[in-house]
Amino acid sequence: MSGTVQSVSASPQHAFSKARQSQIRLLAGLGVEGDAHAGATVQHLSRVRQNPDQPNLRQVHLIHAELLGELAGQGFDVRPGDLGENILTSGLDLLTLPQGTRLHIGAEALVEITGLRKPCAQIDRFQPGLLKAVLATDGSGNVIRKAGIMGVVLRGGTVCPDDEIRVQLPPLPYLPLERV
Repeated sequence: MSGTVQSVSASPQHAFSKARQSQIRLLAGLGVEGDAHAGATVQHLSRVRQNPDQPNLRQVHLIHAELLGELAGQGFDVRPGDLGENILTSGLDLLTLPQGTRLHIGAEALVEITGLRKPCAQIDRFQPGLLKAVLATDGSGNVIRKAGIMGVVLRGGTVCPDDEIRVQLPPLPYLPLERV
């Protein structure tokens, strides 16, 4: 199973969107070099207020490019980096990967998936109605969060558009992704 990096983004500020880059550098145990969310402990401001010492399980944010196409079909104009992702992928159903899946990205980087992104009200300030568009419910009434997945960097490296992403599934039994 493999996919491709479509674009990469980062921001040194705690802003909702991130600027597209020609490349990003992942740092083991920290995240994206120069990004406001990089760090061994939690960097998302709402979580820092709760407990600044908790581990940062949200070092890297990945979204599947197919979501942007889905949103465009609903009338939204969402471009790479707009939803705050660091890596926009294609060809991988990120949301169905189990906890602990490892993504080998490019020649060096290794990211372990920790869980689902929990979209917040900021997404509606970016474009009204977008929060509802990135949430759905399945036949049993369970919430489906489509705003991407989060991970931690196990091995650093440079990540560029067109890099291959190779999937390494964890040992069985697989655990579904939960919000982090």
